[in-house]
Amino acid sequence: MHTKQHWLILGASGAIAQGLIQHYLAHGAKISAISRQAQPSELIADELTWYQQPELEPEVISRLLQHIGAVPLTGVIGCHGWLHGEGAFPEKAIAQLQQAQLEISLQINLITPAIYLQCLMPLLMKQPGIKIALLSAKVGSISDNQLGGWYSYRMAKAALNMLVKTAAIELGRRNKTAVMVSLHPGTTDSALSEPFQANVPSTQLQSPQQTAQRLAAVLQQLNPAQTGQLLNWDGSTLPF
Repeated sequence: MHTKQHWLILGASGAIAQGLIQHYLAHGAKISAISRQAQPSELIADELTWYQQPELEPEVISRLLQHIGAVPLTGVIGCHGWLHGEGAFPEKAIAQLQQAQLEISLQINLITPAIYLQCLMPLLMKQPGIKIALLSAKVGSISDNQLGGWYSYRMAKAALNMLVKTAAIELGRRNKTAVMVSLHPGTTDSALSEPFQANVPSTQLQSPQQTAQRLAAVLQQLNPAQTGQLLNWDGSTLPF
């Protein structure tokens, strides 16, 4: 008997997250979405349940996830990300590094996903075949870094990749059918990339809907042999 898919989208207010929500709803899936922000009016749907969770409180999050997990999950996609805002832009030199900007980047790109992953782990260990993807960035690859700059964002995403690698090893010991990866979505037309789009060839800039389709295709093909890897938007493996 065919069972309806159930996807959990974390950091659900961003452009890529909303593209994923729309994609999976169009394919008949049930969606549970968690965000600090209120549910957008254009995303109201019968199969979408939106949970506004403004505080990062592990006990509260764990209870919420237990409630969501009462319906078995097909997969989890973490879409938390921050590159710039409130007058802060990616650093071109270490002289531009500021503690406040680094703390924001680490909080959103690393600490928030880490707390959610910690709270999710009991569910992930029990769910056969579950797929987990945390959105990362190619610039978080240490060995691929040939340009320098972007200190806060690079450091936070590199640490996120290590989080995924380490958690994937732990999860694999308890659930050998699970797969957990970091996923580079490519350059998407969003508020995050908007200040830098002039340097991106038009053929490489994807709409949120196009990015969602590409990422969903990668997720569909994921297998446990890939667990812990950093994957590109096309499914190829990127170096750490």
